[in-house]
Amino acid sequence: MGFWEVTLSLLAGLEKTCLIFALTLVLALPLGLVIAFGSMSKFKPLAYLTKIFVWIIRGVPLMLQIIVVFYVPGFLFGTPLFSRFGSVIAAFVINYACYFSEIYRGGIESISRGQYEAGQVLGMTKSQIFFKVILMQVVKRIIPPMSNEIITLVKDTALARVIMIVELIQSAQNYAAYGIMWPLFYTAVFYLVFVGLLSLLFGFLEKKLDYYKV
Repeated sequence: MGFWEVTLSLLAGLEKTCLIFALTLVLALPLGLVIAFGSMSKFKPLAYLTKIFVWIIRGVPLMLQIIVVFYVPGFLFGTPLFSRFGSVIAAFVINYACYFSEIYRGGIESISRGQYEAGQVLGMTKSQIFFKVILMQVVKRIIPPMSNEIITLVKDTALARVIMIVELIQSAQNYAAYGIMWPLFYTAVFYLVFVGLLSLLFGFLEKKLDYYKV
């Protein structure tokens, strides 16, 4: 197997890795905020149920969640609820939304009550206070922990191969059947570049948000 042939094959796997990564972020970031509001709700039954759900999802390995989402509906109803790729996306979105929700919640609750009260004195509504006063301060505070989770997501995409999704690692493992192992180690280059670009992006965002001193 030639170097360029292997590289093109791994790039095809990287495309699936990037798709899992992008869809998870696009869907999990807003869902995480919804879950965070649920866990902070003054309606206690909703808050308790949300916290229990988050506790379960955070306590069970993501690999097991992927297996459950894909196989359990088939056992119960005779047909899978999602395709293989759909099951991966569903499991990743739910899992990361729960982790993001805790980051959101910590960021929101870290803002002093005085800022909410000052907004009310100025005649602002609750939504205006949140979006015009609180939100950017929360964003600044959550960027470091959020960046850690997002970088972890890059590496967690490899778990998709548990139900035979051919992402980057699985693309390399296919060569192992022919006794060719070096493509597996070669994948590290792709991950390092991916994570390096994300690190530069988050570093840039942190500098841009230095304006919001908290």
